[in-house]
Amino acid sequence: MGTVLRAAVLMSPLLFCDAFLNLTGPSEIKGVWKGSTTLPCVYVPVKGFVQQMLTWAVVHGQSSGTIFRRDGSGDHVLLSEYRGRVSVPKNAPGNASLHILNLEVSDRGTYACRVTWRGSNNSLISKEISTEVKVVKVAVTKPVIRAGEQGLTVPAGARTSLTCEASGSPPISYRWFRSVPGGKALLLSSQAELAWDSLQPSDSGKYYCEAENRAGARAVQQSDAVELTVAGSQRTRLPLYLVILIAVVCGAVVFLVIFLIVCIRKPKDARVYEVKFHDSRAAASSRCESMGHYEEPICPTENNYAMEPTKNKTSEEINSNKNVYDCVGNTQESEYEVGDTI
Repeated sequence: MGTVLRAAVLMSPLLFCDAFLNLTGPSEIKGVWKGSTTLPCVYVPVKGFVQQMLTWAVVHGQSSGTIFRRDGSGDHVLLSEYRGRVSVPKNAPGNASLHILNLEVSDRGTYACRVTWRGSNNSLISKEISTEVKVVKVAVTKPVIRAGEQGLTVPAGARTSLTCEASGSPPISYRWFRSVPGGKALLLSSQAELAWDSLQPSDSGKYYCEAENRAGARAVQQSDAVELTVAGSQRTRLPLYLVILIAVVCGAVVFLVIFLIVCIRKPKDARVYEVKFHDSRAAASSRCESMGHYEEPICPTENNYAMEPTKNKTSEEINSNKNVYDCVGNTQESEYEVGDTI
């Protein structure tokens, strides 16, 4: 009796922990071809028990193998076809779920999650659950257009974009079109996003997109059309240095124009002078005739003077000849009289 009691006392912690260290997860999951999926495997941590090992195995028809193992040495992906595509959360006690990227049709099968715990008395407890994975191809859904932050009414010169969104088995291809009244729609882009760096008024119009994937009958889905409106023109502010430069140039031009007007304009109090011409030859002729020594006008360009010795001439003859020379010389000068005009 005592032996049985002692055995029951020793086994009671294991029975208690066995009741709480249970793995939970779905029995079946449908994953989308070329998409990603998560196979849940969770439990409630129990004090005194530490996760010792975690493994994920798969059975494909007649073949099987261990995909993933986590132990004291770290994480290990053992099947090459899953390398770079599977992971298990770290530093998340109680979460042993397997995340698979880029699902292939060959990934169909039964996946088993097995966790082993070590107790404080070095006892080991292991639990396992299985999940069947089906990989399906999902046709693309009707796409929806998402406008940029400024909406569908955007000022000219601004940046904006329209994004086409659809769900289904990837890869999904997109095409953007612009409706033309009474004509065939214009193909604009083969990307999910249609973007403008600087909108122009001519960009206003109706736009729609199409989405397509390789699932099913490869049906093309078309979105509802949206109307983009480019409102007015966007003002651009000049830099401060350019504003100052323009002001200086304008001021210099105005100053130059005023200066030229002041300099060219004739003063109102300016006096006008009249110049009178007097022919000194006529006066000289009259004077010379009165002296009796003038015979005919002498050309100013010719030298009609003769040099004669003055030894035998009297002073009267010399003075007489001097007067004649003075008369002839005076005939070559013109006298001007400047007077004010009133």
